[in-house]
Amino acid sequence: MPTSIFHPVACLLGVGLLIGSAGVHADDADVLVSLINDYRSSAQTCNGASVEAAGPLAPDERLAGLQVSSGAQTQADLQRAGYRAASLQAIAVSGPKNAEAAMMAIGSRYCSALTDARFAEVGVSRRGDTWQVVLARPQLSSDLGDWQAAGRELLAQVNGARAASRRCGKRTFDAAPELTWNAVLATTARGHSEDMAKQNYFGHQDLDGGNVGTRASAQGYRWGRIGENIAAGQGSVKQAMAGWLASPGHCANIMNPDFTELGAAFAIDPRSDAGIYWTQVFGKPR
Repeated sequence: MPTSIFHPVACLLGVGLLIGSAGVHADDADVLVSLINDYRSSAQTCNGASVEAAGPLAPDERLAGLQVSSGAQTQADLQRAGYRAASLQAIAVSGPKNAEAAMMAIGSRYCSALTDARFAEVGVSRRGDTWQVVLARPQLSSDLGDWQAAGRELLAQVNGARAASRRCGKRTFDAAPELTWNAVLATTARGHSEDMAKQNYFGHQDLDGGNVGTRASAQGYRWGRIGENIAAGQGSVKQAMAGWLASPGHCANIMNPDFTELGAAFAIDPRSDAGIYWTQVFGKPR
């Protein structure tokens, strides 16, 4: 039996972040965010056309508390909340009694918006039986720094998450040992982010058919275990981590005690759909 394990986690998803607003219980919001991210994590048929998987959405309380009205008023509310949006769309449905029913209604009516790869963050609110979902793409942070600095900040945040037990979907993980930085895995992560950005796609499989295992091997990393998280559109390290922690599969990679090393990076291409692409590569050498 081979010793290598590849984790093809459904692309970029906050179990660790609770959304609260005046009109919605945090559990309702968490469930609907998870259902939306599950929907985005696999290919869908939308209005008769096939749509590729999109990255998960990071929950943001500022979007959850937004009451969308006129464009000018919404923009003013965003500015007061300190949210700098590059694009935004609001969806509202009335009638559903729970998050599952709300997801069915939203998915059947607004599949194009839900699968739009340009969106990277989400806020959910509820007043009675009216549900509002705000999808947004934030502007890039002005202090992103270079990709290596951002990668090491991601490492610090991953180790912060691993320092305590955490629930990822239906699984509970104990605290796990810290990961160490690996320059080869970082180069692997950077290469995949650059490839996605330049060739305008989002996926664990690159356009040549390779996956994280083949990419890491090509860089000379002799791995016993390998895994990958990817994200797109998030404008900062914090936002990217919130998205991954909001996805059970990505969260499980972060908490997996079998991994011992990490490399991470982002790449930007303004001509691409998402603008910015993030990759984490987890490994354990042979």
